[in-house]
Amino acid sequence: MTVHLHEEDIPAGLFAGADSIAVDTETMGLITPRDRLCVAQLSDGGPDEHLVRFAAGSDYAAPNLKALLADPAITKLYHFGRFDIAAVRHYLGVVAGPAWDTKIASRLVRTYTDRHGLKELVRELLGLELSKAQQSSDWGSPALTEAQKEYAASDVRYLHRLRQELERRLVREGRMALAQACFDFLPTRAELDLAGWPEIDVFAHV
Repeated sequence: MTVHLHEEDIPAGLFAGADSIAVDTETMGLITPRDRLCVAQLSDGGPDEHLVRFAAGSDYAAPNLKALLADPAITKLYHFGRFDIAAVRHYLGVVAGPAWDTKIASRLVRTYTDRHGLKELVRELLGLELSKAQQSSDWGSPALTEAQKEYAASDVRYLHRLRQELERRLVREGRMALAQACFDFLPTRAELDLAGWPEIDVFAHV
């Protein structure tokens, strides 16, 4: 198992033939237009993870990464994809879909709990412990620490396995179609966030 760090883009041909890619992002904060995209993490479910670091002042050209994320034939797996899709849309200028979101799936089938974080999912569904010690760290640093790289990689390492178990439960409970409709709406939800409606429910009566 190896974590590969790339600068500004992925190599051409990386993930050729993949039908799904786990995607996550690390930014300088939680306000997308203000807090720049620093790292994008990718995994095809194999033994290695790939990180793309963007330096301060990056032009985010990244043609290979953009082509991968925009490819409609490749499903993008997320945990809280609403944030990652918005970050990719704002900084890379592409819609990173179609999407499959483990947090949404968890909320639809794990109705016996209010704990839907990645750490809780990995613990319950896979029996593994996930460290979140580096969650609040300086992702804009010119050099990532080994701990940061491991943390970033772990955010995509288990998403394929989580999807398999959550999809099984969604089908079992008759909620797969509902989940898919939510996944399909994610790019629009991200656009609403970017356009100024982050916490407003536009479907609400008042």
